This record gives sequence, structure tokens and C-alpha cells, in this order.
Amino acid sequence: MKGRIFLVVLLVVAAAVAGRWVTKWRTPHVSKQEETRQTGRLDAGARVEVRGINGSVEVNTADTDTADVRVVRTADDADDLEYNKVIVELTPSGVVVHGESDGGRGLWRWLWGGGGHVRQEVTLSLPRRVELSTKGVNGPVRVGEVDGAVEVEGVNGRVEVAQSLGHSEIKGVNGGVKFGVAQLGAQGMEVKGVNGNVEIRLRENVNADIEVKGQNGSLALNVPNVTMQERQNGVNMRARLGSGGSPIEIKGVNGNVRFESDAPAGVVTTTSATTTSSSVPPGAAPPPPPPGH
Repeated sequence: MKGRIFLVVLLVVAAAVAGRWVTKWRTPHVSKQEETRQTGRLDAGARVEVRGINGSVEVNTADTDTADVRVVRTADDADDLEYNKVIVELTPSGVVVHGESDGGRGLWRWLWGGGGHVRQEVTLSLPRRVELSTKGVNGPVRVGEVDGAVEVEGVNGRVEVAQSLGHSEIKGVNGGVKFGVAQLGAQGMEVKGVNGNVEIRLRENVNADIEVKGQNGSLALNVPNVTMQERQNGVNMRARLGSGGSPIEIKGVNGNVRFESDAPAGVVTTTSATTTSSSVPPGAAPPPPPPGH
């Protein structure tokens, strides 16, 4: 009995796939696009969240109190734009931009001949004085100067942040990372599970303790205030900037790590060094694409 049920299901799926390709062959593909936009006032220190986006995310900042959110969705078929929508919630206290879950409807439409694939592009123009969080982005993320904390997690693409102020967190990135730090808060900075090269640029001299664990690649400290550096083995290292203080924790990076500085030269008691390793550390595998994409 179970065998018959399985056979019926298999035949239905096979028919659906066959129907999809017949439809695809007969129907000319013309790119369809939909653009939406929302604008509103945003308080200083507001929290901005962007999550579940199948495409690029770009955040531009300026000295303003206005937030502008632009969403462009592109598909092969106009009917596909009924799926994978992007929801925008904008209030003075914060902004939330997130991809809508279709509960499998998009996959079923794809099987029966629909495109079922919608590309999303999100562009935000924000005040500098915000806190920013991006999670589950299947594309590159570019962020301007933010006078607040920045959190980036689960990105399948390159990440570039011009500036953060306060706590910074980068986790699960399948791509290179370039991150500017204007000032470290007491919580410091975390970089974990990155499959690509990492560059951290310090805008000023900082007092911090750096700990590197499970890194596969070279490490360079091109900063002027290194007062201590200890290489424990090929994949682990500790260093102190200035008198120490805020923690900078780097774990599971499959790529080179480089610290650069825009600060004026100070007292340097040790020189920067490079460590290498040839083994891939646990936890450095590429993160999976965001759910639903």
C-alpha cells in the first residue's frame, strides 16, 4: 500500500515538473519589476532591522532625521510578484524590513510552470544615529557610517561597513568582510564564522584585547599601539592594543585577517606579525542561504 502511495506521489511530481518545462518552453520570459517606497521621520538612536532578503541590501546614511526605504522586486513573470513580498514597518522609534514567508506556495507554483523566483533589492537612506541589524541576507550588504552598534548575521555575500560606534557583531558570513570601527564600546567586537578575508579598520587608537581562535589564514596587525602579541599556535593568537580593555574576539575565520588604522602613530613596543595555518578550522564552513530562498 505504501509503495502505491509513493508511486502516485512520484508520478504527480514528475507530471508537475514536465508541465513546468513545457510552460517554460512555450512562454517568453520578460523581466517584471515592482518598486515600493516608504518615507518617515526617525528618532535618534532608533533601531533598524533588515532580515530575510533574497538580494542585495544597501544602507546609506546622512545628517538627517528622515528614513527612506526603497524596495525593488524583480521576477521573470508578473504573477510571481505575488510571492516573496517584502514588508516594511516604519515608525519614529524604528524600521523593520523583512521578506515574507510563502509557506511553500512559491515552490508549488514553480513545479507547475511558474517562475517562483523573485529577486529583492533593498536600499535604505537613514540618519547616522541609529542601531542596525541585518540577518538572513542572500546577497551583498553595504552600510555607510553608523553612529551606533552594527550587527550582521547570516549573509551569503560580501559585507562592507564604513563605520560603527559601540558594539559590533559579524557572524556567519559567506564572503569577504570590510569593517570600519570609529569607537569600541565596553562590549567590544565579535567576528565569528566568516568564509572569506576580514579587514578591520580602526579610526582611532583603542585600548583593546584581541583573541583569535581557529583561523585559517594570515593575520596582520598594521596598527600603531600594539603593546603585546602572543602566538599560541598556528591558528590561535592573542594581542593587546594600548593598555587593553574592550574585547575583540575572532573565531572560525577561513581567510586572512588584517587590522588597519587611521589613527596617528603612538608608542609601539612590538611590531605586527603574521601567522599562517593550512587546516580549515571547525565552524568556518559557508553558512547556509537564508531560510526560504
